[in-house]
Amino acid sequence: MEPRNHIHLLAELPPALAVAEAVGKLKGSSSHWVNESFPDQEFARQRGYGAFSVSKSHVSMVAAYVEGQKKHHEKKSFLSEFQQLLRRHNVAIEKRPFAR
Repeated sequence: MEPRNHIHLLAELPPALAVAEAVGKLKGSSSHWVNESFPDQEFARQRGYGAFSVSKSHVSMVAAYVEGQKKHHEKKSFLSEFQQLLRRHNVAIEKRPFAR
C-alpha cells in the first residue's frame, strides 16, 4: 500500500480568494497542527500542489471520489493517477520528482 503522502480536498472557494492563497493557508494551518501535535515526528510539506475546478453538476461525483481515496489508492498509485489526470487535461508534467 502506498504511504499516506497526500490528501484530496473538495472545497468551494469564494471568488475573491485565490487558489494559491487558500492552499497556502491550509498548508500553514495543518503544518502548525502537525508540528504541535507530533513534536517528535519529522514533518515537511512538498512545495507543489494540484488544483482542478469542478462544475456544480459534478460535485457529488467528486465528493464520492474523494471519500474513496484510501481504497482507491490500494489499486492505483497517486503519482500514476495524477499524471494521467494531467495528460487528460493537457497540462505539462514536470520531469523532476516531487520535492519538499
